[in-house]
Order: sequence, then structure tokens, then C-alpha cells
Amino acid sequence: MAVFVALGAFLMTLAGGWTAQRVTDRRHLVLGLAGGLMLGVVGLDLLPEALKAAGGEVFGVPAALLLFVAGFLLAHLVERLLAARQASHGGEESNGRVPEVGLTAAAAMVGHSAMDGVAIGAAFQVGGGMGTAVALAVVAHDFADGFNTYTITSLYGNDRRKALTMLFADAAAPVVGAASTAFVSIPEGLLGGYLALFGGVLLYLAAAEILPEAHHEHPARSTLLCTIAGVLFIWLVVGLAG
Repeated sequence: MAVFVALGAFLMTLAGGWTAQRVTDRRHLVLGLAGGLMLGVVGLDLLPEALKAAGGEVFGVPAALLLFVAGFLLAHLVERLLAARQASHGGEESNGRVPEVGLTAAAAMVGHSAMDGVAIGAAFQVGGGMGTAVALAVVAHDFADGFNTYTITSLYGNDRRKALTMLFADAAAPVVGAASTAFVSIPEGLLGGYLALFGGVLLYLAAAEILPEAHHEHPARSTLLCTIAGVLFIWLVVGLAG
């Protein structure tokens, strides 16, 4: 049952990527929406779950928040290191961005989607009701995952073939993750730590890359409205799942 539900996530991810691909003539709106979706996923979905799952404090600060900040700094560090390496080897950046950063970010999205599949499988092991609730949340927000995976890969100057490859990998990841729960289980604390770290990475990409690019050439009200719509969509998904 978990694998069957994960196939729904597979289709929704592809639908999100297809949508991002088809509206390239409104690139600023696509980026604005992607930034809002990412912000909503981080603030309304990933971080609350991480705070619940990764209990305990380190020197007076919740461990999840420390990992969240570490994820933000890690994304910034990786981007700077890759940019410096590219420059030292005489490579060219695409609009000031290094293609490898886009692939790395997309790979992180694939890893997150695999964990979504694990969450579906684990929830069905607890019970049918729990499995249905988790599946609803995962399938709904996998549209945003596919949209963001294709957008991020393309934004950093990667060609369409690479963007589609990462999109298909992201779509297949929940199926693989759900199937893996028949053999392994991930401790709740470890899962919470991962969600916090990944949330920090996503926030960096949204705040430092996606949204500034969305408003760079088109500082329009419609772009801002798309960002707000992205956040509200994730809020709706989280509310329905709850």
C-alpha cells in the first residue's frame, strides 16, 4: 500500500516539474512561486516536524534549531567553495551562479523525497489512518518538490537534460524510500535532525538565490503575489493533512 501511494507522489512530482518547464516565458513568476513554496515548506512543514522529532537541547538551544542554522551555513559554504573552485579553473558561471550548486541542491531535494517515501512507509506500519494522513501531505507537497527541483536545476545554468534527469530522480525517490521501509527503519531523532538540516539549506536557496532572482528584472506586484500564494498553498496542505 505504501509503495502504491508513493506512485501518486511520483506522478505529482512530475506534474510539478512539467508546470515549471511550461511557464518559462513567465520566469519571474515561476521563481516567485518557487520561493514561496520553499519558504512555506521550511517554516510550516519541515521545521515544526524537526522540532518535534529531534528533541533535546545543546547548550540551551534546541538541537533542531542548531542543525537548521548549520544547514543554512552549509549551503552558503558549499556555494562559495564551488564558485571559488570554478573561478580558479577558469570556468564560467551562469549569471553569477555555478551549475554544480544547482545539481547539489537538486540532489538534496531527491534525498528529501526519498525520506518522504520512508515517512509514508513508516506511517502505514503504525496504522492505516496515520498512513493516509502522511500520504496526503506527501503527495500534495511533492508537486512543489517537482516544481522546485526543476526550477533550481535550471536557474543555475544546467541544461534541460540535466534538469529533467534530476526531476525524474526526485519523482522516483519516494517510491524507493517507501519500498525501503520493508527492510529498515530510521530512528525518529535522526529523521528530525535531517529535516532541520535540510530546512536550513532550503531557506538559504529561497532567501539568497530564488527570491532575489525573481525580483531582479521584474520587481512586479504579481511576483510578490506568487510568493505569497506559494506560502498559502503549503499552509493549506499542512492544514488539510493535520
